[in-house]
Amino acid sequence: MSEFPKIQLLAPKHGMPPKHFADLTKAERQAAIQELGLPKFRADQIARHYYGRFEADPTTMTDLPEAQRELVKDALFPTLLTPVRTVETDEGDTTKTLWRLHDGILLESVLMRYTDRATLCISSQAGCGMACPFCATGQGGLDRNLSTAEIVDQVREAAAMMEAEGSRLSNIVFMGMGEPLANYKRVVSAVRQITQPSPDGFGISQRNITVSTVGLAPAIRKLADEDLSCTLAVSLHTPDDELRDTLVPINNRYSVQEVLDAARYYADKSSRRVSIEYALIRDINDQDFRADMLGQKLHEALGSKVHVNLIPLNPTPGSKWDASPKERQDEFVRRVIAQGVTCTVRDTKGQEIAAACGQLAADEKVG
Repeated sequence: MSEFPKIQLLAPKHGMPPKHFADLTKAERQAAIQELGLPKFRADQIARHYYGRFEADPTTMTDLPEAQRELVKDALFPTLLTPVRTVETDEGDTTKTLWRLHDGILLESVLMRYTDRATLCISSQAGCGMACPFCATGQGGLDRNLSTAEIVDQVREAAAMMEAEGSRLSNIVFMGMGEPLANYKRVVSAVRQITQPSPDGFGISQRNITVSTVGLAPAIRKLADEDLSCTLAVSLHTPDDELRDTLVPINNRYSVQEVLDAARYYADKSSRRVSIEYALIRDINDQDFRADMLGQKLHEALGSKVHVNLIPLNPTPGSKWDASPKERQDEFVRRVIAQGVTCTVRDTKGQEIAAACGQLAADEKVG
């Protein structure tokens, strides 16, 4: 096997953006507003605009004194995300947006509209340091962690888009660029803001939030102790340590068994079923014996508290990794189910717009 790049657990020293309203706690917002010479009730007023009406420009907040709108904007509302490119597919049901951050770094989010829900896939880091060789983002390495506000603002932008369409944003998945649990504090802060009712958050149900991880076992246990009722999604991709050491290099630190034990702890604490993400790669991890082993290990570790989400690989241009054929996929599903574990194939929206995270950013860099 070839040597894969070393995992970067810490972000390189790129500059974080200036402090934003969404980076602050309620008490910090009130203090910041008072420092500007405004009464502290204005903090709640501004929060209602930001979380309730999805406005991020104080100059449009007409219930603020006109003389103070620019002051609030300059102090607490730096521009975080500037759209570079928007691509649509699935007859307009899927919108992928490429954003430029304050330091020129590129970021992606994908909004997927279904008949019964609207799901936003958001990024938690710019790039990723986990070095999974079949992933476009992993191939590019880690630029830096996102600030809490950069995560939250992706949600606000999508919520505003859905409201303009006469609908609402209902689900959030942390499955975009980056490893969410490697940016732990900011991701948890973002989850709380996404789920708290207005004026402290967007009021999206915790049960409609999915936090994904490649398997940082101690962080999974820490997340379980936050007493959230979000879904945990573990990107397992193979049930055996030998192959996972190369497909998901963090496995050299936390073995399959350690990850599954932590996932069990999360399932018990949250009373939520854990989702196991499995990108099916032709001739790499799609064999019958791996399907059997996956079903057995998950059944032993998690019983009925697990669901396998099989993902047909979305190949990146020039990659040697390819999706398994349909009949192989069907047999894999059948074998996992035979072990007593539910298993379905994920609906892959947005394939023709390079919806595998990292591809638009990679294209833009090349372009």
